[in-house]
Amino acid sequence: MNNVEVKIYGASHEGVIGVSISGIPKGSLIDMAEINEMLRRRGASSSPWSTPRKEADEVILRSGVIDGVATGELIIAEIENKNTRPQDYSNVLSVPRPSHADYVSFYKYGKIFTGGGKFSGRLTAPLCIAGAICKSLLKKEGIELGAYVSSIGAIEGKSYKKDEITLEEIENAHQNALPTLKNADAMTEEVIKARGELDSVGGTVECIVYGMPIGIGDNLSNGLEGAIAYEVYGVPGVKGVEFGEGFGLSEMRGSMANDGIVLKDGHPTMLTNRSGGINGGISNGMPITLRVALRPTPSIAKEQDSVDLITNEPTKISVKGRHDGCIVPRAVAAIESAVAIAIYKKLNEQE
Repeated sequence: MNNVEVKIYGASHEGVIGVSISGIPKGSLIDMAEINEMLRRRGASSSPWSTPRKEADEVILRSGVIDGVATGELIIAEIENKNTRPQDYSNVLSVPRPSHADYVSFYKYGKIFTGGGKFSGRLTAPLCIAGAICKSLLKKEGIELGAYVSSIGAIEGKSYKKDEITLEEIENAHQNALPTLKNADAMTEEVIKARGELDSVGGTVECIVYGMPIGIGDNLSNGLEGAIAYEVYGVPGVKGVEFGEGFGLSEMRGSMANDGIVLKDGHPTMLTNRSGGINGGISNGMPITLRVALRPTPSIAKEQDSVDLITNEPTKISVKGRHDGCIVPRAVAAIESAVAIAIYKKLNEQE
């Protein structure tokens, strides 16, 4: 098999956004229903945390798929942007939104892109196309995964760190407007409160991979953790990734942090899973668990300090337009997609 490669292109206010995927084996089934379901979960809604900008996200398969079957050639899938309003950004073409990519893109590219350009969360739509394809192919290998909201602001939901979580439980949560396993009402109130104050709020997403075989990955920069983190950090707004107990391990002694090895039904297995299913960059057969931190949406209506980068004068900025009060619920599908892509790539490298 050829190595899998995923390339995303386009921008928030360009005519199309899309993805090209190479290395998908000839004869692989490409299920449009699964792709559309992933896009539905990522899409805007009437929920209090979501942007009012709604796109149909109708996928156009340009090449590489005939009658739902991969041809072995390059797969190209695109989505047309139909609901753009670049006029909403007329007041920020030289004034960067704090903590957005505006400031650095001005110095790197000489301009601030409307709607965030290629730095926009809009680009997670084609990511979800690739993620849905990889997730479907992983399932055929006996590997399944799911992500969910584990916290919003200071409101904690259910977490793999304290509870045993099943795939069925996660999939059931995906049918809810807020894909969390606990405290959905309190999380929603946290977003409503922030929005009422012209502000935004962040949170965390957890992802669990079930059925992972032993031996996928390698040492140093070829490790599985690095591969997953690489893809996950491509999701706009991600500012932290930890595996298993993550930062909590730094507070433990080795005797508490270690996962004891025991025999179960005559086979070695781990007594606990504090390492998150990975040792030395290689999967150990336990579920892979990771927690991802997402920052609050930078684009807020609350007045903030900035500088006009053309006149070099200090100014105030209040962001207009259509933005998420909390990106965390919609990021669940994007995180899940990023993890699926990383694992499918690593599996492909082994063969």
